[in-house]
Amino acid sequence: MFRLWGKIFQGNRMLRDSVICDDSDDTRTHKVFRALHELCLEFDLSEPIWLDKTVADFKKHDKARFYADSFIDSVDFDYLEIHVIEED
Repeated sequence: MFRLWGKIFQGNRMLRDSVICDDSDDTRTHKVFRALHELCLEFDLSEPIWLDKTVADFKKHDKARFYADSFIDSVDFDYLEIHVIEED
């Protein structure tokens, strides 16, 4: 089971969160992108752009933060954080 936790923060306070589960036989990369897509649909956001720093942080920590400069549309929060909390 693959689970990705998405959280929206404003001023060091979590405003919303959700966990996306995926038990398909797809690759880890596809699971991450699909889960991020589902989070964005649930939170009514455009999908963020993966900047080089975001990719490096995700590779190192299984966690990434998407700030306002990662979104094409304007956002009313400080950042969206995703974190892989389980994978088999």
